[in-house]
Amino acid sequence: MGTPDFAVPSLHMLMDKGYEVVGVITQPDRPVGRKRVLTPPPVKVAAEKMGLPVFQPERLREPEAVARFLAMKPDLVVTAAYGQLLPEEVLRAPKHGCINVHASLLPKYRGGAPIHHALINGEKETGVTIMYMVKELDAGDILSQQAIPITDEDDVGTLHDRLAKVGADLLAKTLPPLLEGTIQPIPQNPAEVTYAPNIRREDEKIDWTRPARDLFNQVRGLRPWPVAFTLWKGKPLKIWRALVLETETMEPPGTVLRVDEAGVVVAAGENALLIKELQPAGKKRMTADQFARGRNMEPGERLGEDS
Repeated sequence: MGTPDFAVPSLHMLMDKGYEVVGVITQPDRPVGRKRVLTPPPVKVAAEKMGLPVFQPERLREPEAVARFLAMKPDLVVTAAYGQLLPEEVLRAPKHGCINVHASLLPKYRGGAPIHHALINGEKETGVTIMYMVKELDAGDILSQQAIPITDEDDVGTLHDRLAKVGADLLAKTLPPLLEGTIQPIPQNPAEVTYAPNIRREDEKIDWTRPARDLFNQVRGLRPWPVAFTLWKGKPLKIWRALVLETETMEPPGTVLRVDEAGVVVAAGENALLIKELQPAGKKRMTADQFARGRNMEPGERLGEDS
């Protein structure tokens, strides 16, 4: 059970290692892009190339969907970013249980956006956890974990791709002792639980009163999707790439200090943010040099204001 690109390496691993995949359950095809083109999820595309049967219930908890799942008679369910909670009947059915490949070091960052939140919060490391699934979200006993460092060059895209591979490799190492019954599950510590809910629109908006380092983390923690933004002349201005500029200024947060080919420098609550790539409303993504040549923005303007 999986839906996005993150799950594809784990599916490939299962096939490459010779496990019998009796079925692939993924989310329904969804409209994508401005033209709302109906698009299959990456896991469906991969599964069909392998000749695997694909099932796409709108709600797995519906009786018909549960019945179809039970008819597959799986010994084990492997999930990776599936996107739906599994009903009790599904959790109980496989003799080896249901396990999940989750992109965080649980019990930290339970929820749907662990990669985004790890970056936004400036974490120095993250990783993958494989754990038993229970009714409560990401709360099951831990079977295995693998940590990896986070660098300043990482964003959601790079970290996602690394974690997807780590997840597949860790799954390959975890399955043999799990199926042999020699693995010892470890309960999660409730005192260490944190959450990573799906990103909301308000999470994307830059608050210039915060330190520049926090804003740098926010920008990379939302790239390449959904992308941080501020307001400029009352319209959204997406910030694709930025750096921390250690400089003191008496100007209020959000004040444009400089606009040139090196970037747009904006005062923050502490230090300044050097914007290297941006995207004005209705325009394509561009470098600071391209933006500066348009002479659209002047020092002294304030970002983040409605007008």
